[in-house]
Amino acid sequence: MAKYPASGLLKKATSLTDAASGSTGSKPAPQVGPEPDDDRFAAFRNPRFLRYWLARFFATFATQIVIVAVGWQIYDLTRDPLDLGLVGLCQFMPSLLLVLVTGVAADRYSRRWIMGVSTLIEASGSLGLLLLTWHGLASPLPVFAILIAFGVARAFFGPASQSLVVNLVTRQELANAIAWNSSSWQIAAIVGPVAGGLLYGLSALAAYGAGVLLFLAATVLVLSIRAPAQRTSREPASLETVVAGFRYIWREKVVLGAISLDLFAVLLGGAVALMPVYARDVLAVGPWGLGLLRAAPGIGAVATAIYLAAHPIRNHAGALMFGFVALFGAFTVVFGLSSAPWLSIVALILMGASDMISVYIRETLLQLWTPDEVRGRVNAVNMVFVGASNELGEFRAGTMAAIIGAVPAVVIGGCATIGIAGLWAYLFPDLRKAKHLAARD
Repeated sequence: MAKYPASGLLKKATSLTDAASGSTGSKPAPQVGPEPDDDRFAAFRNPRFLRYWLARFFATFATQIVIVAVGWQIYDLTRDPLDLGLVGLCQFMPSLLLVLVTGVAADRYSRRWIMGVSTLIEASGSLGLLLLTWHGLASPLPVFAILIAFGVARAFFGPASQSLVVNLVTRQELANAIAWNSSSWQIAAIVGPVAGGLLYGLSALAAYGAGVLLFLAATVLVLSIRAPAQRTSREPASLETVVAGFRYIWREKVVLGAISLDLFAVLLGGAVALMPVYARDVLAVGPWGLGLLRAAPGIGAVATAIYLAAHPIRNHAGALMFGFVALFGAFTVVFGLSSAPWLSIVALILMGASDMISVYIRETLLQLWTPDEVRGRVNAVNMVFVGASNELGEFRAGTMAAIIGAVPAVVIGGCATIGIAGLWAYLFPDLRKAKHLAARD
């Protein structure tokens, strides 16, 4: 079993460098990522990456449609914000419970096939929701059961899809591919919620039917990719190999700081679960307005991702990360207090733009620094962090809203996010002082 000591981060092929405290003793190499005049669409000229990107986009697009439809349908049925929180919890718990399995699977087996089987399961889940709706939904319990199956599929899909991108592109294309890979989720997050709101406005059957078709399209696309080179783990199964991802992240304090910052910031500041409450009871904008609210953060994130694809971060990376996390919290407070739809949408757009900076830095760290034979396990841990920040954050928001109301739940969460940014800047000084995302010899 390869060991990854704390000092190894700055000795590997890539690292977050030039901390204000001084040199690491390594000889600097050229920056990772395209120069400003490079082709910002370079990764898409790789046909394997293009198919992968489209498959990931369709899968995420379908997920957004289904989740918007489920949220509106459940709230229509029960009018209980706590049930909206349970929607997120049902999706997150499988990632947490299976984290020791999903990462090992991504390192030992074909990441392409894992993605394909996962999207096929999600297509089956969407079909189940369609049939339940067709026959008349009287209780949310069958929906929660299907969402747990969704969560299991996503638990395997996440580490495999995040790890596969490195196997599909050249090193020169990698930074560009990472920026676009992050944007695939964000672009789907713009179009998907709007489509989900519009389709649900027509019929819940239309929303779930679209989900079935998109998941099937994703399955066909990912399985049509020519099998890539993948350095699979050959270590015998043991507790040591299973927990390798946890051990790597714990020892690499800069990585730990980056992903845990994102975890707590979105966990406390997330307001997505309460969008149906805001759309119906606070802003009175209906299903179509719910789609716009869900799409707004993605608009800001995609605009930022497109900019980063051609202008990667070259200086003050750590400070930017902390600053934009604090801004994410501040714009969350603005959204929570707003009673005007236009101001709410603007605040959500700026939240998405701020969050994208954190996502870009974190994903670059994980994909460039992690050895391929342990990448699936590291990404599985990261997906638990991401799931905790999103789905568990939805549960936190729904629970708080049921106790103190939606507006106080969002405002308090935004204030807490600002506090987390300051606390993490103090706890992880190396991350705060880091300047560049750069390669080293």
